[in-house]
Amino acid sequence: MRIATLDKTGHLAIGGETIVAVATAMVPQQGSVGIVRVSGREALPIAHALFHAPGNQLWESHRILYGHIRHPQTGQLVDESLLLLMLAPRSYTREDVVEFHCHGGMMAVQQVLQLCLAQGARLAQPGEFTLRAFLNGRLDLTQAEGVADLVGARSPQAAQTALAGLQGKLAQPIRTLRQTCLGILAEIEARIDFADDLPPLDEVGVQSQITHVVVSVKRLLATADRGELLRSGLKVAIVGRPNVGKSSLLNAWSQSDRAIVTDLPGTTRDIVTSHLVAGGIPIQVVDTAGIRESTDLVEQMGMERSHLAAQAADLVLLTIDAQAGWTQADQEIYQQVKGDGDQLKPLILVMNKIDLAIGTHIAHPPEIRIVVKTAAAHNQGIEGLEQAVLAIVNAGNLTAADLDLSINQRQAAALLRAHQALELTQETIADQLPLDFWTIDLRSAIQALGEITGEDVTESVLEQIFSRFCIGK
Repeated sequence: MRIATLDKTGHLAIGGETIVAVATAMVPQQGSVGIVRVSGREALPIAHALFHAPGNQLWESHRILYGHIRHPQTGQLVDESLLLLMLAPRSYTREDVVEFHCHGGMMAVQQVLQLCLAQGARLAQPGEFTLRAFLNGRLDLTQAEGVADLVGARSPQAAQTALAGLQGKLAQPIRTLRQTCLGILAEIEARIDFADDLPPLDEVGVQSQITHVVVSVKRLLATADRGELLRSGLKVAIVGRPNVGKSSLLNAWSQSDRAIVTDLPGTTRDIVTSHLVAGGIPIQVVDTAGIRESTDLVEQMGMERSHLAAQAADLVLLTIDAQAGWTQADQEIYQQVKGDGDQLKPLILVMNKIDLAIGTHIAHPPEIRIVVKTAAAHNQGIEGLEQAVLAIVNAGNLTAADLDLSINQRQAAALLRAHQALELTQETIADQLPLDFWTIDLRSAIQALGEITGEDVTESVLEQIFSRFCIGK
């Protein structure tokens, strides 16, 4: 990805290249509206060349015009559309922006895009509109990442967290912490340069301020797991012997008929996946092939995929037939999926078909602490299963800290560097080293905090962030 040219102030020049992209998904015979977005110095001239507005409609900023898009040379009608005008600096990119709102589908949108390219615009790269918004100072880096998170949100809670980032709720505390560190650095450097003209440094006060910053950074770091969970979702694998009701469990939980259910063992031969939301957490549930001894090559391949799915899952639902009780085969599967030592896999034992085993005591390994009883074929026990899953999530402190705030992996890495640098600064102070040494790690902390909001960021970091955006955003 090529980062746009900056002017002398470090911002993207308004007179830079004009970019264009389709800003809506293009699906044949679906979608009533397709939007082509243009940003840059030539956006308005391109609109004048292509769009014909009847009557005396005013071409003013933040107006919607009605008219037709025509080929500028042949005059051929391309589409009946609306035109949105958003002139600099009152636009998403702080450049002149126009949007052609065409009929949905593919043909009209593609024709308008090609006409804009023929008029001198360049096809935008992934995230380039938001990149320009960042470079022009409309958004900081956390807000730009909030845009991407909002587009990709898979649950209402994930969307709320993304909106919090977009509104600057993460940037504000980060900037405050950075300003505190800058103030401490200024105090220290002043004592180094003008030791004879200033009173002694308040070391106790400096230590107190650094401790406050360290505590605040740790509090933000505590949201990293929750942020990853909201963005990526929880992966849950349903494993067990054939015909214990795994597919029925998937169908009952997802309230769909994703998996085929029969009384024949080995019906599920491949991975079946369903996506749902529980307690604001997106969950990917995987129904796997029943695990048993088999000479059927296809079934063996399905069982191998079951093992891989269990290994990749965040949580395993070991499902047994309550009527049959805990069998030797169940014990063997349990040994395969539970993990070893520090790598123990979170696991819930699901006793399915409990309606056929009423009053029966079902023994199981005592180390399995979470047991849920279900009758999936009758949609019974699903609420208890969901509560057990969320209890494991909560036990991992994945919903701790601020409910409307969470950091991503890049932000967590920068915060961790800042935390380590501040701890080294505390050690330097405790060892009573000269003031010059105090500034070394303090500067590193300031730089790391600046990377989060974009106040101190490299081109490679920007390329990495914005390359994950969709084209047109």
